Amino acid sequence: MAKADNEMMLNYETLGNKDHPAVVLVHGLFGDLDNLKSISRALADDYFVINLDVRNHGQSPWHDEMPFAEMADDVLAVLDKEQIKTAHFLGHSMGGKIVMEIALTHGDRVDSLIVADIAPVAYDARHTTIIDALEAVTLAQVESRQDGDKQLAESIQEKGVRQFLLKNLRKDDDGWSWRMNLQALKHCYADLIGAPGAEGSYDGPVLFIRGGNSDYIQASHRDIIIKRFPHAQSKTIEGAGHWLHAEKPTVFNGLVQRFLDENRS
Repeated sequence: MAKADNEMMLNYETLGNKDHPAVVLVHGLFGDLDNLKSISRALADDYFVINLDVRNHGQSPWHDEMPFAEMADDVLAVLDKEQIKTAHFLGHSMGGKIVMEIALTHGDRVDSLIVADIAPVAYDARHTTIIDALEAVTLAQVESRQDGDKQLAESIQEKGVRQFLLKNLRKDDDGWSWRMNLQALKHCYADLIGAPGAEGSYDGPVLFIRGGNSDYIQASHRDIIIKRFPHAQSKTIEGAGHWLHAEKPTVFNGLVQRFLDENRS
């Protein structure tokens, strides 16, 4: 059984028939369960899909710390709640590191693993500009999502990035606020860009899917991938970047579906 704090039960949605094999979907940094809705719907006829918000994201509880080991236990606690012993796991970006941690520490719970555009390595700080831009938003001056976009545009030129981030902006009776725990993400950022902390390897089936235009998975990562995941295979989606599942959903969903079907128990 996972050792997640009872107060850390993640927000999640399920889709499909519980008699079918389970697939758990784990989103990346600054995201939420909506990010992987496309693949969730594509799998629902043949699998029981669990799509979740990780801690400090979406509608899940907040916590000051975000080590991968604890976030892995958060996910496994959802399986325990659903009384599911094993599942297939798919994670994108930071979510890929979380599912790799699960495989490395609780391999007996993993039927197969799909990792989308991330490697089991530490990365340089790539998101400090985004965190600074989010912190710079004066929420008291926000009266609409367009106001938030105008403030973010001072630091972030890419409209698609701003639209993604602004999904975290919510309004309640007290005004506008960030749905994600921005302070915790900043505090834990060094951990989040680090490698999964678990030792050892996972000997089950693994698929790494990379975007052809992305530099998150590089040739230099091959040896460490094979060391940690000796049966890993890889696929590249040409013309896609880091957000490969959103940029090329038909291709991405097809790769995922075929891999899961090949490894269906």
